[in-house]
Amino acid sequence: MEMTFEIKQLSAYYGIKEALRNVNLNIPKKSVTAIIGPSGCGKSTFIRCFNRMNDLVPGFRIEGEIIYNGTSVYSDRVDIIELRREIGMVFQKPNPFPKTVFENVAYGLRIQGIGGKNALKETVEESLRKAALWNEVKDRLHASALSLSGGQQQRLCIARAIAVNPKVILFDEPCSALDPIATAKIEDLITELKKDYTVVIVTHNMQQAARVSDFTGFFMLGEFVEFDVTKKIFTAPSNKLTEDYITGRFG
Repeated sequence: MEMTFEIKQLSAYYGIKEALRNVNLNIPKKSVTAIIGPSGCGKSTFIRCFNRMNDLVPGFRIEGEIIYNGTSVYSDRVDIIELRREIGMVFQKPNPFPKTVFENVAYGLRIQGIGGKNALKETVEESLRKAALWNEVKDRLHASALSLSGGQQQRLCIARAIAVNPKVILFDEPCSALDPIATAKIEDLITELKKDYTVVIVTHNMQQAARVSDFTGFFMLGEFVEFDVTKKIFTAPSNKLTEDYITGRFG
């Protein structure tokens, strides 16, 4: 099985506070990997290491390494802008730009110098189709993105991430602000996306992890406890801590 990320002895710190301790884990390519665990256990810190989003936090540092397609993510040779293009991210709350629907999706393309009208139109439509949003917004492309519902805004953010042709999409609790119907649409979409992308999703919703993921990793207090095929994690985990968390004995 081909891996997108190989994480080796990864520890992470905010100043002197240790957020992750000695994590060793591989993320398989073109699959959905869920990261579960109680609040404050380091899940978001962990996935934000992949595209170096934590670099924006004062005092953040790591030890160990993350290998992405054969290269260390934290190498001095890595172009961070290119890294974040390849490893897209969708956040907990929808964060569309205060621009039109069309310009939200076209934004990253314009930054890359893709300005041809036809090329932009084609890519915007394709991205909105992949994000299962085209039919809902095709007559509203020049309306403000802020006029969309929360679920539509989140799918727009997914379309924006897809538009720049990433290899990986990271989701940080993407449904926590959404109602059940919007959540179901995002979950269906995540299942579709793994045909083309490696998907990693942080979720506090264990039913969601069980529904959408192929693999699941369980974190506890900054330590990586267990990683396996999702079905096994939820039916026959190897570690008692995992079992206690999944059965609701703590967390």
